[in-house]
Amino acid sequence: MKYLIGDIGNTSTKICILNNKFKILKSYNFESIKMLKGNPIKIIVKKKNYKDLNSVFLFSSVVPKVFSNIKKSLKFSKYKILELKSLNLNKIIKINIKNKKLLGSDRIANAISAKKFKNCLVLDFGTATTFDVIKNGVYEGGVIAPGVKLSIQNLREATALLPLINLSSNQKKIGKNTKEALNAGFVWGYEGLINNIINKIISKNKKNFKILLTGGYANFFKKIIKKNVTVDQNITVKGIANVYKELI
Repeated sequence: MKYLIGDIGNTSTKICILNNKFKILKSYNFESIKMLKGNPIKIIVKKKNYKDLNSVFLFSSVVPKVFSNIKKSLKFSKYKILELKSLNLNKIIKINIKNKKLLGSDRIANAISAKKFKNCLVLDFGTATTFDVIKNGVYEGGVIAPGVKLSIQNLREATALLPLINLSSNQKKIGKNTKEALNAGFVWGYEGLINNIINKIISKNKKNFKILLTGGYANFFKKIIKKNVTVDQNITVKGIANVYKELI
């Protein structure tokens, strides 16, 4: 038996096929905006080596329109499409916030995946940069900061002359031209933002946290974070897989 799970983000959607031990066999990545116009999942499930797929598909989604389109496109098939927050997650993790409905499914999945470390801080460099705190195995909340890529794009779109840049970590001095100045602003700015938020979380919780990084800029900022960190680009889907294993 194999299983299909997915993580629908604002920028990209990741679809994974799991084996009978809920380990990732194969991953597929798509732009989320393109998932509104078609459903490549229909193509995936028709592959010969996926004929033994379980009929229940589980997703975390922060883009309701994409999730709705997937459900609609598979409406008359044998497959049942579920979203993470439709399940009783209290059986897996305690979430210590007032309104759980406002918490993104991807952040819940990250917390479920990370709670095995007991005290863990998850930084997700997605469309937004999120910091999620798991303390004594309980999800305690987090911090949301502007996403790196989106900030670069927004600055370019809001100005007449500033160029779009690709960040370089090799920023030794202040900029001598516009691109170098922009690079310094983003690299040094986010270096300060990230390290400051990490230090604030550690100080206010009086705990030493395992720090996990995921998302597009995880490897980039790993080099400038002043703590020991681990990059895990599959932390979200691992959390979804844990939910599937425990609740379906």
